Amino acid sequence: MLSLTLFFLHIFYIGQCALHQSFDEINSALPYDFVVAGGGTAGSVIANRLTENPNFRVLVLEAGPSNQGVLDIESPGLVFNLENSPFDWNFTTVPQTGLLNRPLAYPRGHVLGGSSSINGMFYTRGSSDDYDRWAAVTGDDGWSWSKILPFILKNEHFTTLADGHSTVGQFNPVFHNFNGVNFVSLPGFAEPLDDKMIQTSKDLKEFPFNLDMNSGTPLGLGWLQSTIGNGTRSSAATSYLGAQFINRPNLDVVLNTLIARVLPSRDGNTPDLRTIQFKSGTDKTLRSVIAQKELILSLGSIGTPHILLNSGIGDEEELKKVGVPPILNLPSVGKNLTDQPDIALNWLANLTATPENFTAALNLWLETRTGPFSNGLANQVAWTRVPETSPIFKDFMDPSAGPHTPHLEFVLEGTPQPLSSSQSSIGLGLAVVTPASRGSVSLNSNDPFDIPLIDPAFLTEEVDILLMKEGIASAQRFFEGPAWKDIIIQPQFADALESDEALEHFIRFGANITAHPVGTAAMSPKGAQFGVVDPDLLLKGATGLRIVDASIMPFITCGHTQAPTYAIAERAADLIKTKWA
Repeated sequence: MLSLTLFFLHIFYIGQCALHQSFDEINSALPYDFVVAGGGTAGSVIANRLTENPNFRVLVLEAGPSNQGVLDIESPGLVFNLENSPFDWNFTTVPQTGLLNRPLAYPRGHVLGGSSSINGMFYTRGSSDDYDRWAAVTGDDGWSWSKILPFILKNEHFTTLADGHSTVGQFNPVFHNFNGVNFVSLPGFAEPLDDKMIQTSKDLKEFPFNLDMNSGTPLGLGWLQSTIGNGTRSSAATSYLGAQFINRPNLDVVLNTLIARVLPSRDGNTPDLRTIQFKSGTDKTLRSVIAQKELILSLGSIGTPHILLNSGIGDEEELKKVGVPPILNLPSVGKNLTDQPDIALNWLANLTATPENFTAALNLWLETRTGPFSNGLANQVAWTRVPETSPIFKDFMDPSAGPHTPHLEFVLEGTPQPLSSSQSSIGLGLAVVTPASRGSVSLNSNDPFDIPLIDPAFLTEEVDILLMKEGIASAQRFFEGPAWKDIIIQPQFADALESDEALEHFIRFGANITAHPVGTAAMSPKGAQFGVVDPDLLLKGATGLRIVDASIMPFITCGHTQAPTYAIAERAADLIKTKWA
C-alpha cells in the first residue's frame, strides 16, 4: 500500500509530553476527575473543553496510535489509503441480507482523532428538522436547531482556501464562525466539471442552487464544505488536541489502550459506573482507573455499545446467552444502528481526460499544500427530496425529519476518468440519507477484546430500495440537462434499466456503506423505558456514566455525521461543566 511508503514514522512532535504511549508513562497515583474512554471526534472535544477548567484533571484512553506525522491522514488527497490500514479498526459487517448476503468492510478510525482522522472530511450539518426532531422525541428543547446552532458554530473555524480564490457566491458567511477550533473550508482546487455542475443547478428546477447547505435547509446543489485548513485535514486530534492544548498540565492522553469493560465503583441498588478496565501498551494485564466525578464513553457507535454489552449493560437475556453477567437491563443498547447506503453511478462521456500525474500532485502538495491533493472528495453536492405526492408515501411513512430534509444525496464527481483517447467516465455517488432500515451491534462472545457483530441491515426496509430507485431516476435527469448535451453517451449501468427487477438487483449488488453509524445508545425522554441515555446523556438506571458520541442520536441526520457529532460533544461538555461548576 502507498500508505507504507508515504509514512512519516516519527509519531510525536517535540513537547507533546501529555501524549503517552502507555498507561505506565503517567502518574496513576494522582486521581482524575473525568476519564474519557475514546480520543476520537467527540472524546477530543470533551477533553479539550473540560481541561479549560484548571481544577479538572482529565484522562483520555485511546485505542489507536497518534495521528501525528502520518502523510495519508494529513493530505486530503490520500484519504483512500486509510481504509484497511493500521489506522482503521478493519471491521467487517455480518452478511447483509438486503445486499445479496454480501459482507462489507466497515472502516472506523483506530487513531487519535478517531474517524475524524480517516473520514472523507465532509462538513454537513444536516437540516434544522433533524435537530428539532431530536428535541421532540427526547423532550429536551436544548437539542433543537436554534439551541444547538451555537454549539455547531463553537466548533467551526471557517478559513481561507488553499488556492486563495474568491468565495463570493459559494457560501453564506452569516451561518459560519471564523474563530472556532476546527478548520472548515470550501474546495481549494478547481475541477474540470465545476462549471457544468453549477450550470445544471440553473437549468433544472429539480436541482436549484443552494448558496449554503449548512444553513439548516440543505436542499439543492451547492459547494461542498470540508474539514480542511491550509490544504491539510483538520481533525479532532489536530484541532481540539492540537499543540496549544495537549500540553495542559491537567490533561493526560494515553494511546494504545484497549477498553475491556465498565465496572461498578461501589455497592448499591443503583449501579455507580465510574470505573473503567483496560489493557495498555504491550502489557496484557487488565488495569482499572476510577473517575472521581464522571466516566465518559466516547467510543463511537460501534465501540460504545460493544463496551456496554461487555460490561453487562444491555438486554439481560441476550447477555446471558453469550455468558456475560447482566448488571443493568437496558434492552436498547446496541439496537437502532442506522447508516446510509450508497451506490456509485457512472456515465460514458464524450470527454477527453488525462490521467492524473500522481507524483506531480503529491510533490506539489508536499511543497505548497495546494493542488488536487489539497481538496476533499468533491467540489459540489446536491440534496433532493422525493415529492410528497410520490406513490411511495401512500404505502410507507416518510422517514425524513421534515420538509427541509432531503431523502437523497448526490456527491458529484468533478473530474472525468479516462477510458480511452476520446471517451471518459463521469458520475456521482448516490446515498439514501434518511433510511428506514435499522440494524444492531451485538456480542460475538464474552471476550471483551473479540470484535463485535456489526449488522447495519442495509436495505432491509422496502422504502429504502424505493428511495434509491427514485435517486437513480433523478440522477439520470441530472445528466440529461442541457449542460451535458453532446457529452453524455449513456449510463454505464444501462442493463440495469431494462426492468424493475434488474434495477433492484443492480442496487442490492452494488450498494455499499457511507460509514455513518449512529443510534446504538440512543437518547430518549427522562424516565422512558426505552433508549440508553437521558437527554443529558447520562446512562439510564445508573450514576457516574455519560455517553458522548454519535451513538446517542435517536435518528440519523440527513448528511455526513461528523459535524453533528462535534455539536453533540460541545453541548455535552457544556452540560458537564455546568453540573460540576
